Amino acid sequence: MAQSLYFPLLLIALCSISECVQRQYHFINENKTWTEAQRYCREKYTDLATVDNMNDTIQLMKSVSDVHLWIGLQRKWQWSSGGPALFLNWANQQPDGKDECAFMRNGEWHDWNCSYTLFFVCYNMSRGLVFVNQTMNWTAAQSYCRQNHTDLVSVRNQNESQQLEKFINDSHTSESEVWIGLFRDSWQWSDQSNYSFSYWNPGEPNNYANNENCTVLIENTRGHWGDLSCDRHFCFVLCPDKLIVIQQNLSWSEALKYCRQNHVDLVSVQSVEMQRRVMNMVKLASTEAVWLGLHNYCSMNMWLWLSGDMVCYQNWAPGNGSTPENCKLENRKGAVQSGGDQTWISLPESHRLNFICTNY
Repeated sequence: MAQSLYFPLLLIALCSISECVQRQYHFINENKTWTEAQRYCREKYTDLATVDNMNDTIQLMKSVSDVHLWIGLQRKWQWSSGGPALFLNWANQQPDGKDECAFMRNGEWHDWNCSYTLFFVCYNMSRGLVFVNQTMNWTAAQSYCRQNHTDLVSVRNQNESQQLEKFINDSHTSESEVWIGLFRDSWQWSDQSNYSFSYWNPGEPNNYANNENCTVLIENTRGHWGDLSCDRHFCFVLCPDKLIVIQQNLSWSEALKYCRQNHVDLVSVQSVEMQRRVMNMVKLASTEAVWLGLHNYCSMNMWLWLSGDMVCYQNWAPGNGSTPENCKLENRKGAVQSGGDQTWISLPESHRLNFICTNY
């Protein structure tokens, strides 16, 4: 039976403008494909490891130097419309890393050769979804949608995925496979961090046989990287999260007190990356919504994070986010929904919910 060996590697990561985060990495001694390793990390911790700088690399290789190790760098999937693929609905063992374009079958996604021909679905800003009863390769389908509508369809959440599946089924086509606007582009970290630091081995990445879309730390090379086929099996490195879901039903003030006594604070969500991490965490919650460190500052008619920062990145559900006239009486706070689109809602602080603490 495979065993998971955990050893803390206390690494000082790159500092952001506002804070410096100490990372803790774990080595997992199980051989998995890149996608399996990513799924394991996201289910049990946070994500496959991001390597931000040389200090990360040097410290990591002091403990692990004689094996190939998956890290979280992959040629990313993104939508034709330009948006990142934050919501993912891949079929089992997909993507297998061999192809660059995606089609939908029975509501699930598969990667496939972009030169093959399929029916496809466009999105039109005024008409919505448009089924095109012609077969084209992915690039031709993209051009057709852009010339005649807006673009190939994007699928940004579970609700849109279900709507698209129903639309395809209602289009009375005998073909169950249709192109969607998802394709593989440039390199990106699995946790959506910016790809700014690289440490490729000489001659890498070479994308041998047009089938190397994932990244390993190469054994005995002082931590240099190489690109390999994502269906290879290696051990891997992950970084546990600094976020924790507390499955106690407390008011917002009680949750704040708990986090500050036992961790650092209630979580702030100031970027798409942090929102994605929170979306992964709230799956563990037992309440329909989860408290965030978001409160209504009545005297200034605005929402603020506990850090004092303004709410620049926003993910409010429709009808939420505005300051009510009687906010002093209601004393409303911000929460994230556990299901659906996992958008933010405002609630009276007396509601009793699970909550997310941060250890940053």
